[in-house]
Amino acid sequence: MNAADHQRIRMSLPYFNEFRWEPVVLCINPNFVEGVVDPNLDLTVPLNIEIIKCNAIPQQISRKFLIGNLALRAMPYLMRAVSKYLEKNTIDLIYFSTTIFPVMVLGRYWLKRYNIPYVLDFQDPWLNDYYDRTNSPPPGGKVKYQISQSLAKTLEPFALKKASHIISVSPEYSKILMQRYAWLDQEKFTILPFGAPEKDFEILPRLNINHKIFDPNDGYKHWVYVGRGGDDMAFSIKSLFMAIQAHRHQVPEAWQNIKIHFVGTKYSIFDNKKEIESIAKFYELDDLVTEYPQRIPYFEALKVLTDSHGILIIGSDDQGYSASKIYPCILAHKPILAILHEQSLVVNVLQNCKAGQIVKFNRTESSTESINELDLVIAKIEWLLSQSQNYTSHTDWQAFQSYTAREMTRQQCAIFNRCISS
Repeated sequence: MNAADHQRIRMSLPYFNEFRWEPVVLCINPNFVEGVVDPNLDLTVPLNIEIIKCNAIPQQISRKFLIGNLALRAMPYLMRAVSKYLEKNTIDLIYFSTTIFPVMVLGRYWLKRYNIPYVLDFQDPWLNDYYDRTNSPPPGGKVKYQISQSLAKTLEPFALKKASHIISVSPEYSKILMQRYAWLDQEKFTILPFGAPEKDFEILPRLNINHKIFDPNDGYKHWVYVGRGGDDMAFSIKSLFMAIQAHRHQVPEAWQNIKIHFVGTKYSIFDNKKEIESIAKFYELDDLVTEYPQRIPYFEALKVLTDSHGILIIGSDDQGYSASKIYPCILAHKPILAILHEQSLVVNVLQNCKAGQIVKFNRTESSTESINELDLVIAKIEWLLSQSQNYTSHTDWQAFQSYTAREMTRQQCAIFNRCISS
């Protein structure tokens, strides 16, 4: 499935053996998952990896009882799959790397029944007050959000209490958890961003992927943003559009051959609203901007990046947000313009690797402070406009090695070693 939360495991699979770990993957049969299917992702999984696929309660049945949550639908099947596996095999450690958070409570169950330690990987917050603090509409609506958060208030501390270690993609998440639970301390955490999917770009040319977002040879220069949208990104988007509008009024001829595409902006497969296009219309840019709300298959998304003439990275006003999509953007070898919160880890990556142009802001939910000067954004836009179709990347690839999937897997395995030896 083209879902963000399995990517850490998928990208780590080729390297686990190198660091003396043998992975067994427990996952849910894609027939029971709502989302975009991308069979090409299977090509990146080494053939020697043992994979256990379990079922779940079908959506057609569960929705009659107003239950769509994948974790709740799959929980009994996951329990049964592990019990059956352990009848003939042994497991040293269980690693939860997913955003269907309720399944993490199974770590407590398996620890008690089989004495197997477990590690939790927080790619997003589970119990999350961001939407309450900012009064922003949450994905899926307020009722669904309130139910999930009520469940999280009970399940999150239960799962965390006995975890051997906790991995987090953002230092902000670990700080929040330690403030929330006095019995957690810094030694329990490791901050570990996602790794860069270099192997995906190695096989991309062989897949002969086509996409329908744009024709790279139609005479236009196509700028793309690939990833989710949301109210937390409205500040960055409006800042970008405001600057484009101002520059366009000054130099209209510079924009005659520019098209801007926002791809895969929605979480839900049922949501086709085009809020970004609406914002673009407000700034008189609706002839430049096109939004494609639904996700496209993963390798199609990579092809969109490599076919583009410029890549936009739109940051959240939540300083804890750490976008893993930064690595494919760098590996696409295209000019990058990023608008990011100054505390975002993505800023560090881009600066350390010299991989793109950055506009930083320090807005919080209690502040309406804007980017210091609109002229700064305009200057970066002028830089992007000036890049030719024969652009050569100036990325420091030696510095980039510390962000690769291999290096992140090495660090995961070091954590696992400590957990089973303690």
